[in-house]
Amino acid sequence: MLRRALQLGLCRGFVARRFGTRRGGSTLDWDGKVSEIKKKIQSILPGGAWDPLYDTSHLPPEHADVVIVGGGVLGLSVAYWLKRLEKKQGAIRVLVVERDHTYSQASTGLSVGGIRQQFSMPENIQLSLFSANFLRNINEYLGIVDDPPLDLQFNPSGYLLLASEEGAAIMECNVKVQRQEGAKVCLMSPEQLRNKFPWINTEGVALASYGMEDEGWFDPWCLLQGLRRKIQSMGVLFCQGEVTRFISSSSHVEDMSGEEVTLKRIYEVHVKMDHSLEYQPVECALVINAAGAWSGQIAELAGIGKGPPGTLQGTKLPVEPRKRYVYLWHCPQGPGLETPLVADTSGAYFRREGLGNNYLGGRSPTEEEEPDPGNLEVDHDFFQEKVWPHLAQRVPAFETLKVQRAWAGYYDYNTFDQNGVVGPHPLVVNMYFATGFSGHGLQQAPGVGRAVAEMVLEGSFQTINLSPFLFSRFYLGEKVQESNVI
Repeated sequence: MLRRALQLGLCRGFVARRFGTRRGGSTLDWDGKVSEIKKKIQSILPGGAWDPLYDTSHLPPEHADVVIVGGGVLGLSVAYWLKRLEKKQGAIRVLVVERDHTYSQASTGLSVGGIRQQFSMPENIQLSLFSANFLRNINEYLGIVDDPPLDLQFNPSGYLLLASEEGAAIMECNVKVQRQEGAKVCLMSPEQLRNKFPWINTEGVALASYGMEDEGWFDPWCLLQGLRRKIQSMGVLFCQGEVTRFISSSSHVEDMSGEEVTLKRIYEVHVKMDHSLEYQPVECALVINAAGAWSGQIAELAGIGKGPPGTLQGTKLPVEPRKRYVYLWHCPQGPGLETPLVADTSGAYFRREGLGNNYLGGRSPTEEEEPDPGNLEVDHDFFQEKVWPHLAQRVPAFETLKVQRAWAGYYDYNTFDQNGVVGPHPLVVNMYFATGFSGHGLQQAPGVGRAVAEMVLEGSFQTINLSPFLFSRFYLGEKVQESNVI
């Protein structure tokens, strides 16, 4: 009984009755008895575990209007926009559940922090333009009175994408779309490329596209912490734990073809607490699946994809973890401070890191080269065999580079078309998605968060129409292919 009372946050009143502290005493009276009370409790509780039981702030509430599964930058952005756009302040009770409170394996902190408008799809370009404005005015959005301003350390050096003869026509088409959407991107011939960036070897390059505005890279950790700090000030609740189960109700309806389909509605989320076998049930009205690389597993918990193959009920969320390596190297004779983020024709990429002739880079593996995502160990041979030769060919100075360190992170990789999944599930009617961005989720998080919040609050996308990113396309087989995936 004592353990349960403490877990429910009734410690002070219960202990006062159990051990005879005066109900009407002052704060000093209470504080003076804390040491004595602790000793008595430690004599009753196995292991004497006072502090974990007394501090109930880590426990989720019994009720929440919205449960967001995943506390990375996408989940936090959804929470931010839900609170910012709510009609009545404090009307929506939002809970964010994140299993890794250190974010040591979170995709956000392990990314290279790039932002670009050089995509092939209008929706992706619009999302990144929205995010560029958000990041440029970050303290108007995330600033808190009396707190120091956020400094994202944005480096506006742009992106430089290189195309071979084979890819030049596609690049021209992409740049036309980018310009139509308002992005400031120019095309460069090999000669123009050599004049502007004399350190580059243009062999095999037929055309290049260069972002002149609102492209570059920033500190992803600063954005993550800024969002987290802001939404806490807005009343969003946090919980460290893992979602292990959904409890749903079902109803049966006929679709337009006359076939019976089952609609589900989640009304309870089970959250397993860290280092515990117990779970906390949380009643809710709506669930946001923003679990990144693990969002496919969360979808399966809700029964998504568990029906007969070829049916909507049997259509899975095609998002899985893919491991990507990032290498940091030093090269005293390397490109200077004006260096953009360069994406080579081979798929290798790099950018400067700081002022000391250090560089970050890597390359996405082919399907045949995909590493085991079961751990975050780094394959250093991959750099030597698959990355460095391309870097040295494109930038001769990189012949003498020395790798300083490396790490691995996860893409929430959409195996269907490498584009995000945004909005509600058609059958689990109160589960919404913000996932599957295959490496560009960080830079598009502000716009995606607003889009999901608009769908929840208004029933439709308002600012940017992301209908092509709805879940239903997987069942219909309608790919929205993004050609510029780095």
